[in-house]
Amino acid sequence: MQQQGVEAALVTHLPDVRYLCGFTGSNAALAVTARKAVLFTDGRYIAQAKAEAQGVRVVIAKKSALREACSWLGELAEQASFDSEHTTVAELEGMRSGIDTKRRRKFFASLKVPLVTELRLVKDADELQLMEQAAFLGCQIFEATLPHLESGVTETEIAAGMEFFARSLGAEGMSFETIVASGVRSALPHGRATQAKLPRNGFVTLDFGVILNGYCSDMTRTVYLGKPSAKERATYDAVLDAQQAAVEAVRPGVTCGEVDEAARSVLRKAKLADYFTHSTGHGVGLEIHEQPRIAAGQETVLEPGMVVTIEPGVYMTGKFGIRIEDMVAVTDRAHKVLTPVTKAWIEL
Repeated sequence: MQQQGVEAALVTHLPDVRYLCGFTGSNAALAVTARKAVLFTDGRYIAQAKAEAQGVRVVIAKKSALREACSWLGELAEQASFDSEHTTVAELEGMRSGIDTKRRRKFFASLKVPLVTELRLVKDADELQLMEQAAFLGCQIFEATLPHLESGVTETEIAAGMEFFARSLGAEGMSFETIVASGVRSALPHGRATQAKLPRNGFVTLDFGVILNGYCSDMTRTVYLGKPSAKERATYDAVLDAQQAAVEAVRPGVTCGEVDEAARSVLRKAKLADYFTHSTGHGVGLEIHEQPRIAAGQETVLEPGMVVTIEPGVYMTGKFGIRIEDMVAVTDRAHKVLTPVTKAWIEL
């Protein structure tokens, strides 16, 4: 805050609140000045806030936690900053209603650079350990799911089994809606599970993640049921080569755009680049999609402690699709793959 010339800040994005003070409730506003930090929440969280919140004073609001946080800031500061990436127009109007009329319009200012987002980019040792545990749980789910991938079983049955197994191993939930896309549906990059039955011959793409101790995991594996054509097998090999090239490119000092190009160049040589229709990856942490973005032209430089996904894919509409994804942590000298379960060709 001092570096950016921010006198006071209002944090309302719940993952940011959790990151800063540990509170996991669904209603929270964290007000911060140079000398004080106060967490405002409501009566449902009296015990939880006292148990979880660290480094802050807890105030249980009688009415609106957000309004009371703004009123508190209004008494201590001339101006307060907020993160416009996570604040709607309606929320901003609500925030202003907590400030006296004369100062209402100019009191809140949008941050030039989201403060907490920047902090969350680099994970510390404790965070990395939690993320590695979440990723390992994902690997266990994949290995447990393989015996159940049979022709005639519905995609939703497979997804339900994966989610049940995740819960049974201690996951708090899935980090996003589980993707099970089979046959021609594997050509849908976000083909969430449906009542479609797994084919006798065709790819099955499994893209899923869990939340464990608040941190998300994310991984994708694509397997084959039946006997593949030469084109299907060759395309899988090309995607795997592209994915591995991008993984190997992950290291400190490399830009996100360079990692993206490492994957894209392999598919370009295989004449498959036109079928790769999304970015190569994204950051992961308390949220499933965080900064940085691994995409063409992205100039963010990778640093030790960042965790990203590497997930190139090829999607041929009406035919088939393939995606392979790992979570990768940037280390002091190179990288560490957090999802080391096999990516080799699997034919069931």
